Amino acid sequence: MLYCLWRKKKKKSQSQYEELLSTVPSVPACSAPVILVSQGSWATPCEIPFTLPPRFTTQNQGDLKNEEKKEDEEIKMEAPRDILAHRGSLSVSRWYPVGSVLAGLYSVPPLNEVVAPPPGMATRLCFSVEYRHSSEQLMVSLLRLGNLPPRFHGNVTLVALRLLPDDRRPRQAKARGTGPDPEFNDCFVFQVSGVCVPQSTLSVCVLSVEQDGKRHAVGRVLFPLEGELGHAGRVLWRDLEKEDDTQCSELGDVQISLSYSPTLQRLSVVVLKARGLQLLTDAGVCVQVSLQIHTQVVKIKRSCEVKGESDPYFSHRMTFKLRSQHLDEACLRFELQQPNDVRSEPPALLGVLVLGPFMYARGPQLQHWMDMVNTPQEPVKLWHGLCRAT
Repeated sequence: MLYCLWRKKKKKSQSQYEELLSTVPSVPACSAPVILVSQGSWATPCEIPFTLPPRFTTQNQGDLKNEEKKEDEEIKMEAPRDILAHRGSLSVSRWYPVGSVLAGLYSVPPLNEVVAPPPGMATRLCFSVEYRHSSEQLMVSLLRLGNLPPRFHGNVTLVALRLLPDDRRPRQAKARGTGPDPEFNDCFVFQVSGVCVPQSTLSVCVLSVEQDGKRHAVGRVLFPLEGELGHAGRVLWRDLEKEDDTQCSELGDVQISLSYSPTLQRLSVVVLKARGLQLLTDAGVCVQVSLQIHTQVVKIKRSCEVKGESDPYFSHRMTFKLRSQHLDEACLRFELQQPNDVRSEPPALLGVLVLGPFMYARGPQLQHWMDMVNTPQEPVKLWHGLCRAT
């Protein structure tokens, strides 16, 4: 019976403590009101009341009984008390005010004054990179953009980060505001071993989103980590590289648009155009697209033939039936061909491109496929360099 009575009194004291924590302390009349971050500016000095919450003190059973008797007497008196009026008390039922905090002493200068962009009109990204060897973590801090084109000033700015070649899903950040110099102030952590860091490349893609959800590619930054981590925490500025400004590969480039509809289970492919092709003859150029699951070729389709030009324009659309569960097992193989005059001979192969998940592709080819999967029913177009057939 004594144990049951002790348990009952213990539960009663705990319930009183929880009620005390749930109450919000009133601010004394002698101090300034509490100013929220969203309601005021940190630049103007103001006082914020600072109080310590109540805490439990180690008590034995005898002290606990004496404390409960005192609490019962206080309840019988029913005298209203201000919980902030008892200075110096650290018991369970008391708050302890220690003074006020001057917010003006901790004011943060504007970000555009700390990391001002270098001179020039190019669109630039401000960020910092630091690698911690003890925890094998890569810390990437996104700070701001500079000199955003005027047609994107009213849109929402998004940034997608990847650590190539192994990162499969992007980390996204949204700018806090609009205008020519939107700010981010976001930090991302990548878990990567020290052996893989020199072989990795940080990919930062900047997107501008309109009110109707339409996305526009502003540009991207490719930052190789090899030899760039000597100055840890250094603020870096890098120019955004536009897709049209990238240098053409040795065999030429091809622009592809991909979109996937989960409801219809349909993969849509648009071969837009090519540039810098190394033509072998004056014959036309066509693109053969094959859908492959593991080692089995499921479907093969060909585009229209364009007469011999080094920069042909196709704009040919194809659709493939593909279930959602096969998105991590399927790939698309593009072959740019030149038919021979003799039909019995196979066509001449100008270059090959493979787009697919981590099983088949790396780098921009993997990034293009993952963007298609992560943004269903939205076309994602990108330039890709052609490779030699293996």
